[in-house]
Amino acid sequence: MSKVTDLVEELVTPIIADMNLELVDVEYVKEGKNWFLRIFIDKDEGIDIEECGIVSERLSEHLDKLDPIPHNYFLEVSSPGAERPLKKEADFKKAIGKNIFVKTYEPLNGEKSFEGKLIDFIEGKLTMEIKVKTRTSIVEVPTDKIASARLAIIF
Repeated sequence: MSKVTDLVEELVTPIIADMNLELVDVEYVKEGKNWFLRIFIDKDEGIDIEECGIVSERLSEHLDKLDPIPHNYFLEVSSPGAERPLKKEADFKKAIGKNIFVKTYEPLNGEKSFEGKLIDFIEGKLTMEIKVKTRTSIVEVPTDKIASARLAIIF
């Protein structure tokens, strides 16, 4: 599966660069009987349906020529949403000062999930300010322990 996502990332990168968009993520997953190829794009002002349509059309042309996926699949191009995933170093740096939610592979201080403000990101480690009841504390999470991370909307 990573071969498909790598190839698609290679194909879509020049398309979105032309449009001044950012590639957030590429997913190729099976859900039930169906396969989905999902492309998540964004820009600072947010994206609209027209931009998603243009990227989808241009990418479809390349995929039709190369035909790298041997079975039927659904192509979806969309915004990552308000709680966008954080995967790359640049994602974490851009999220400094924002609320994030992090899950780890193994417990850190007895916990596997953390929600709070991202204070800093230095290669290999992120620093978060979290609240536990009425107390605020600082947690450092090594990036190699992160199973998933995303922006978090706190109400």
